[in-house]
Amino acid sequence: MNARPLLLAIALLSAARAPAAGAEFLRIWPAWQEAATFDRIGEYFGGPEPGAGTTVLRTTPGTREGYYFLTRVRIAAAETGARFELQVIRPDAPTPVTFTFPADVPAGETAFQLGLTGAAWPGGRRANPVAWKLSLFDGNSRLLAEHKSFLWEKPAP
Repeated sequence: MNARPLLLAIALLSAARAPAAGAEFLRIWPAWQEAATFDRIGEYFGGPEPGAGTTVLRTTPGTREGYYFLTRVRIAAAETGARFELQVIRPDAPTPVTFTFPADVPAGETAFQLGLTGAAWPGGRRANPVAWKLSLFDGNSRLLAEHKSFLWEKPAP
């Protein structure tokens, strides 16, 4: 029996979920943020909420208070139509909940605030996620980068 076709099939399946070269999460800081954290002086004069060098994406756009994942991404080439997929195990339920944040990611290093706001984070300021996994996909649903908390997977014995 020739094992070459089987090995080729296994390699292709593995490559389909492997992160693409040229994209990585440099750092992810999960933390609760009060609404006032996002207040800027320009808003008092009728201006829109500025990003202050950071793109802010929320599950409930009109609600600022929530649990945020400040994410710094480095990517070799700009990705329009990309999406962040954040899976979170909240303290109120053992099954992961998935949140999607569409985004255009420019080339180079960029910071994003991915906010679980409104009903997406019912625990309030005292609750922390049990575990989480953050993935970045391009417009064709190809995995570009992935990072997960220590507790996302049960450690090997």
